[in-house]
Amino acid sequence: MSRTVSVAATQMACASDTATNIANAEKHVREAAARGAQIILLPALFETPYFCQKPDQHSLQLATRVDDNLAIRHFQALARELQVVLPISFYELAGQARFSSVAVIDADGRNLGIYRKSHIPEGPGYHEKYYFNPGDTGFKVWDTRYARVGVGICWDQWFPECARAMALQGAELLCYPTVIGSEPHDAAILARDHWQRVLQGHAGANLIPLMASNRLGVEQQHGYATNFHGASFIANQFGEKVEELGEREAGVRVHSFDLAKLEQVRGAWGTCGDRRPDLYTPLTTPDGTPAS
Repeated sequence: MSRTVSVAATQMACASDTATNIANAEKHVREAAARGAQIILLPALFETPYFCQKPDQHSLQLATRVDDNLAIRHFQALARELQVVLPISFYELAGQARFSSVAVIDADGRNLGIYRKSHIPEGPGYHEKYYFNPGDTGFKVWDTRYARVGVGICWDQWFPECARAMALQGAELLCYPTVIGSEPHDAAILARDHWQRVLQGHAGANLIPLMASNRLGVEQQHGYATNFHGASFIANQFGEKVEELGEREAGVRVHSFDLAKLEQVRGAWGTCGDRRPDLYTPLTTPDGTPAS
């Protein structure tokens, strides 16, 4: 018996006005839903321009509590209307801590829970340690109406442990909202192809379809300018790109998967059954020394 789910990756430029960005994101969600998508992924932190290019105390005030976030409230209503699942990336304020987070909105509009980004980068143009605490939720998956979904955020995508942890919890689909572009200190660095290959490897290694949604366009902050390279895509269970958006192309891409068939594929490959957790203790230490 088949269990077919249609998923969508989206891609958009982000303006300085939050209401404009939410309206633009809604346009993409509606387009994807009209094309049959049931789980729709928007880019990371799409409410605003990417404010982490340089430390700025004023940008710290962009963080909101879950119940006060405009995008979450807006897309809860839209998810309920369109009967779609929407992982919504936002800048979270909790107590005095701030996180890069995702609220997973189910097709009835309920917020199923929050994932807080685990890996926080620091470097020219990506000063996220100034803005975000390391996430404390651990890697999570959610039973949505259409599939069991795991979500990582941006820099999480470079760590195979994130994808594997979600796979071991039964994820049927991996989602990575992201913000990735040029390196403002060195124009010769182009991470686009490397980024895609790494994510394709997560899909192939875990035999789970994956989608990544990025922003596009040039954004400036205090003398830095980052060209976000788009290239959002959907990969199948073997890591093959089956849908992709261009570097300068706003829009959506939709693809369908038979989850029942994919479960049979994972079982036939046997990679989970052949794992050796007893040998993986170096993964649990900072320097790779096996735990005593």
